Amino acid sequence: MAAAVVNHDTREHLRACLESLRSAGATEVVAVDTGSTDGSAERVRQDFPWVKLIADGDNPGFGAAANRAVALCSSPFVLLLNADTRVSPGSIEALAHYLARHPRAAVAGPRLVNPDGTLQVSCFPFIGTLQLMIEKAPLGRWLARVPLLRDRWLLSHSPHDRPRVVPWVLGAALAIRREAFEAIGGFDPAFFMYSEEIDLCYRLSAAGWEVHFAPVTTVTHVGGASTGQRRPEMAVRRVASSKLFYRRHYSRPRVLALEGMIGAAMLARMGRDSLRLAFSRDSRRRSRLTEDLAVWRGALRRPS
Repeated sequence: MAAAVVNHDTREHLRACLESLRSAGATEVVAVDTGSTDGSAERVRQDFPWVKLIADGDNPGFGAAANRAVALCSSPFVLLLNADTRVSPGSIEALAHYLARHPRAAVAGPRLVNPDGTLQVSCFPFIGTLQLMIEKAPLGRWLARVPLLRDRWLLSHSPHDRPRVVPWVLGAALAIRREAFEAIGGFDPAFFMYSEEIDLCYRLSAAGWEVHFAPVTTVTHVGGASTGQRRPEMAVRRVASSKLFYRRHYSRPRVLALEGMIGAAMLARMGRDSLRLAFSRDSRRRSRLTEDLAVWRGALRRPS
């Protein structure tokens, strides 16, 4: 199995990721840098000359960069990673063996943990579905107290301790079957950031493939290492990408209903944070609230 890493301005995370891949015995690694300005490409050239580096200076978005990385790999299976991940010894072999044993699995997502070792939820219902709304609501937390419902029906509240077919898995670490990936054209580059893995898994399922959560190995994921540097912009992009997914795959009436719900949520948050800002005297809190208000306004204005 080859490994492919997409990086943007996370030089030290990228270094740690490539070190972990070297320790795990990776023999084919492709790194695509999307216009970083922090010396990421130079660090790879200096410390990891065995890595195939693509650094053209532009940023086409995660999906387009991942497509390029996968295309440059020669293996039938590719482990696609965010730069802020760390793999453990045996991870590559475990995921390759899993895909080999499950010929209908186009994607397998490993168990993810935070840097402190706690579980990172990584399999979910599709966005814009009743099941996701239930799981995110207080009702979901109540249902999770019923072991049979939690283990068999709920996804985000499940213990993440057994392999299962799921709607989609978090894109931080994806073991990909190239045959399936190429058959549907890979990631849709229209998704610059966020929801690209949801769209990929949706199209794979529609084409008759399966998406698996496969806790046969554990990958550490820091999360938000790149996007956290531009929180307001990325928050607006998340909403825009959700809307794009709805329009790609759902009926017009359903899209209108979902976009109406997003608009109502943004307006409610604007009202709440405007009141908080009016009564707050703490400068750091006021700065954060001002930033949040800009996010809610941007999410309402941004064309999708």
